Amino acid sequence: MSSTFTVRIPRELKEKMKKLPVEWSEEVRRFIEEKVKRLELMGAIEEIELRVEKRRLRVDSAKLIREDRER
Repeated sequence: MSSTFTVRIPRELKEKMKKLPVEWSEEVRRFIEEKVKRLELMGAIEEIELRVEKRRLRVDSAKLIREDRER
């Protein structure tokens, strides 16, 4: 199933597009699909980074150095 997505462009641009041998609907569809994939990947990467950040052990290096010097 599909749905329609309408975009308003300047008349001058539409005239220029008509002069070119390009299947514009296919170009726009492909662009949107690629953009959605990239944004989904970026979201997944951010989610993974957040999970890794939560698992990271935070250490007070100054405290460790002091403890080491006291030994």
